Amino acid sequence: MSTVRAINLVLPETEVHLAGSSIDGRLVLNLRSALADPVVTVELVGRGFLRWLEEDNPEWDCDKSTAYTNQAVYVSKEKNFHVEDGWLDPGVYTFDFHFSFPPSIPSTFTSKIGCISYFVQGTCCSRQIVLAKEERCLVLQGTAGDHRRHMKDKASLVVEARKDVVYFCCFSHGSVILRISLEKSIFCPGETIVFTTDITNRTCKYVRKVVFAVHCIVLYSGFSSRGEQRSLEDRSEVTRLEFQTDTAPFEATRVTGALVLPKPMPVTSTLMENKIMVFRYELVGTSDLPCTTSTIVGRVPIIIAATS
Repeated sequence: MSTVRAINLVLPETEVHLAGSSIDGRLVLNLRSALADPVVTVELVGRGFLRWLEEDNPEWDCDKSTAYTNQAVYVSKEKNFHVEDGWLDPGVYTFDFHFSFPPSIPSTFTSKIGCISYFVQGTCCSRQIVLAKEERCLVLQGTAGDHRRHMKDKASLVVEARKDVVYFCCFSHGSVILRISLEKSIFCPGETIVFTTDITNRTCKYVRKVVFAVHCIVLYSGFSSRGEQRSLEDRSEVTRLEFQTDTAPFEATRVTGALVLPKPMPVTSTLMENKIMVFRYELVGTSDLPCTTSTIVGRVPIIIAATS
């Protein structure tokens, strides 16, 4: 029967912590019997890890791939509690702790290739033997990124995409134009992106649907076991919206949409800021051209900046 009846971390009811803020909590230790030479510790840890596989040569008969990995430590702090006389009698003990998050750490993030995670861990040991441990995950919103670097991007944005199409069945040709307009290009996590899109249909068919999405493009930087450095870019949807437009032949339609950004989410960054991952974003409008296998895609680069 263990000497420790229970160990509990009591943390503030904060859904999302901000980089640069602080956290106060308590470690509650319930002892069933007396404990000699106790070591009570609380740690704050934040780290990133990534891994992916690449085929060395797809033309080889046997499957052979190389794993690329990398990791980073964003925060590592420890609080050791002094126990007078090196002895704790049976009962309940409370240990208060305080940690500050560094201002430049990235947001909590998870993908099929990499992750950035944060947690608080409480441990009770005696004579180098771990008797009890509890770990609690934290959700953190990074605020790294220099607003001054993005000042030139505060103006409104207009991006136009055009796709030509030929219909051999009726010996005609035409085009579809997407014109996406934003009042600004810098947004904060949790903010709403409002955009206007003009759809010009210069074909003899209906344009039925347009899909809008915010894409997160992550550039991962990893190393093989031989020390070879390689980068991999991966794209994923952050949020998505579909419009049924039914734009008639040789007509134009204007639609206004809104996409709500999640919180937390990584801010637009550089490799110097996030060490193993670089984040950037695009607002992407996509529509299948009528009666063809072609697709028109309009991409508007946007910036996710530090929260105010």
